[in-house]
Amino acid sequence: MPSKAPTGKKLVIVESPAKSKTIAKYLGEGFIVEASIGHIRDLPQPSELPAELKKTSVGKFAVDVDHDFKPYYVVSPDKKKKVAELKAQLKGADALYLATDGDREGEAIAWHLLEVLKPKVPVYRMTFGEITKEAIHRAMDNLRDVDQDLVDAQETRRVLDRLYGYEISPVLWRKVARGLSAGRVQSVVTRMVVDRERERMAFKAASYWDLTGQFGTDAATASSFKAKLASVDGSKVASGRDFNDDGELTARGVVHLNQELALSLASGLQEAEFRVRSVDTKPYTRRPTAPFTTSTLQQEAGRKLRFSSKSTMQVAQRLYENGYITYMRTDSNALSNEAITAARRQASELYGPEYVPASPRVYSGKAANAQEAHEAIRPAGDSFRTPAQVAKQLSGDEFRLYELIWKRTVSSQMADAKGSTATIRLGAIATDGRDAEFSASGTVITFPGFLAAYEEGKDESRGDDDSDEARRLPNVAKDDILTAADITAVGHETSPPPRFTEASLTAELEKKGIGRPSTYASTISTIQDRGYVRKQGSALVPSWIAFSVVRLLEQHFHDYVDYDFTADMEADLDKIANGQEAGPSWLKHFYFGADAKPGLLSIVNNLGEIDAREINSIPITDGITLRVGKFGPYLESSVPSVDPKTGEVVESARANVPEDLAPDELTAAKAVELMETAAPEERVLGEDPHTGHTVVAKNGRYGAYVTEIIPEMTEEQLASLPVEYYKNGKPKPPKKPVKAKPRTGSLFASMTVDSVTLDEALQLMSLPRVVGQDAEGTPITVQNGRFGPYLKKGTDSRSIGSEEEIFTITLEQALEIYSQPKQRGARAAVPPLAEFGPDPVSEKNIVVKEGRFGPYITDGVTNITVPRSTSVEELTREQAVELLAEKRAKGPVKRKPAARKAPARKAAAKK
Repeated sequence: MPSKAPTGKKLVIVESPAKSKTIAKYLGEGFIVEASIGHIRDLPQPSELPAELKKTSVGKFAVDVDHDFKPYYVVSPDKKKKVAELKAQLKGADALYLATDGDREGEAIAWHLLEVLKPKVPVYRMTFGEITKEAIHRAMDNLRDVDQDLVDAQETRRVLDRLYGYEISPVLWRKVARGLSAGRVQSVVTRMVVDRERERMAFKAASYWDLTGQFGTDAATASSFKAKLASVDGSKVASGRDFNDDGELTARGVVHLNQELALSLASGLQEAEFRVRSVDTKPYTRRPTAPFTTSTLQQEAGRKLRFSSKSTMQVAQRLYENGYITYMRTDSNALSNEAITAARRQASELYGPEYVPASPRVYSGKAANAQEAHEAIRPAGDSFRTPAQVAKQLSGDEFRLYELIWKRTVSSQMADAKGSTATIRLGAIATDGRDAEFSASGTVITFPGFLAAYEEGKDESRGDDDSDEARRLPNVAKDDILTAADITAVGHETSPPPRFTEASLTAELEKKGIGRPSTYASTISTIQDRGYVRKQGSALVPSWIAFSVVRLLEQHFHDYVDYDFTADMEADLDKIANGQEAGPSWLKHFYFGADAKPGLLSIVNNLGEIDAREINSIPITDGITLRVGKFGPYLESSVPSVDPKTGEVVESARANVPEDLAPDELTAAKAVELMETAAPEERVLGEDPHTGHTVVAKNGRYGAYVTEIIPEMTEEQLASLPVEYYKNGKPKPPKKPVKAKPRTGSLFASMTVDSVTLDEALQLMSLPRVVGQDAEGTPITVQNGRFGPYLKKGTDSRSIGSEEEIFTITLEQALEIYSQPKQRGARAAVPPLAEFGPDPVSEKNIVVKEGRFGPYITDGVTNITVPRSTSVEELTREQAVELLAEKRAKGPVKRKPAARKAPARKAAAKK
């Protein structure tokens, strides 16, 4: 343990400016608190390495794979100024306090600062779980050194991710598409979403029926209750849980009612006499849920507040840095003694002493690879501020998240909810002799306990919803006669596994021990940014390109997308953090292999031939295959068909797949429909009389267009090209001729591939059209653009009325338009592209408008561009609300003031 720092100027370094301002208030005079603004150095791109290193063992990854995988770090260009500032502050300091976050990443930031600043004064590592006066003072009493084991674990993780991504991503570029990426956790998460969609695609629904009825006593019809058919002739009636995903009944000894049997039974019970057969009452007890971890906070904020994981962490970060909650990256759900006391005291004050149990509740983590390094996420301080006390200090999203954390923390130390659950069984004999027994259950809460403060949300589940929470049943006894009404046969179909939401995916990742909860938000955001997954409402839907990527990884890098293998890697990294294993030796086994087990390098070098066409093909039905192409997914039929217009036999027909069609919605019937209704891919219009080139109309991914087909050069033409010679007189090999770029033109809105003529196509390909010149000789052109047809003179553009005017507008008309003052913002109001009703935070109407840089969402206060991966047509209210929430969470864009130039110094007057 280092000795206490001498008094005098002391430099404290944290990660963020917001954190530095809050801490500075508690440390007082003598301390200078500065922010590093995150990491100050990282691994460079291999292309940025010095020339002398590019051909060494460092050159491929910026990691020396031959010497203990030593990383080659450089100070980031945008951090050089910050490093210079920190060094200047350190010169006059008597001590350096590294007060970055207490997790592995924070420990690594502290180590990097130590390595770069090279202090010659005493150095102290200072950590705290909350930014309060008490916590900061406790941290000053518990200083330590930088934990090298935690640093080793984080550096190993960084190098591991570089090796994984840089070895596997290029394979995806060659065999699927450029720009794709593979990642140790992101690829596994993508596989989980794809696997769930595969289950939905393979799912076969089963049909089953049951009966419901309304029952009551003669004397108390107002207290009637609903019951559901439970058994027929003593055998349980089949429900959704009794079928597998192939639509097969798997349960034994159950009655599978079809429509005919259910309707006949309902008819036979209309006049039957129902009696109570049993009444069973049991005590009901429900315990509170544990305080939040990073994972459970993301899940619950997603369910209750509709926050994305990314938005949740951004808001939580601000609450932590400003001293409202404890550190938000934690796997522990334990509370400190001070926090337990604070929660119990507040529960007693707000709800009464009877709502607090005699003994404090103690929680321990159950997740795979859980770390107990931090406390649970809770309100900061040794006494908690109620939501009402902080309401005026927080933004809308900050308040909602703080309230959620406060409720969960206080309720975790409250008493159990108590009540009773009653189950009534009643039955009758139908006219055909069948014995039908119905069942109803209800729970009555007699003491709410923790439910007075908080109740946890639930994710979507499969099967029948038999929840009977808070339903009071009438007081009946065995053999009581009941009246029956509305006995109805009800048909059902089994449902496929629900798609993951961000909340349920986070829960599944934690359950399997994949990745760190602190990285879940960024990982889920990454797979969406990469185009592997999109949101449909709150559900996560994989793209077809994700299917290709996962298929290639499963076939050729199986272990690296295996759930258990990935979880084991996480456990190994935990061992490194605990000092039980060394990072370099673990990386050596991972990359080079050991004990006859190949490493990543050997697998990449021995991939063999990968059939890209097979990887990017997914059979949909007989003769129809989905292919993932350069410009998106499309269907291809291998069954020859006859063009109904020309009568020609088409060997291989194609059809585009709508971008908003989810993979499980592309059924065999839908594929056939798309093939039958597909517009022709290409229609020959004729020859250009001037060039002799064939002109065709096509349907492209971004709309219909016309283009010319430029034929390849013949052997005679190639032979006639001039020959170039070396200086020694020998002829150079013939160069491949540069292929001429064909002229193209988008069809007008009034045109289609079937209707456009050769003359119209030639006109479209001739654009832009020169209308003439103005008095100064500046040419005026007319063309079509994203926002409609327009004139252009130099940099001055003016809109014109319609697309047809492109070919008819005269120079005089163009000059008349330019003679008028340019209209800015005086156009008629354009109706919004979409409307989604009031925003839950601002309570103002959410609309989508067309802007200069594309469509954007606004509530009149906050604006956010519609993501490129989402069309306006498929944008949902939930997505709009979430995008606005994320933008608010980031806060306003801070613009740097324009730098003022110092006035030029006057030259001294000559004497």
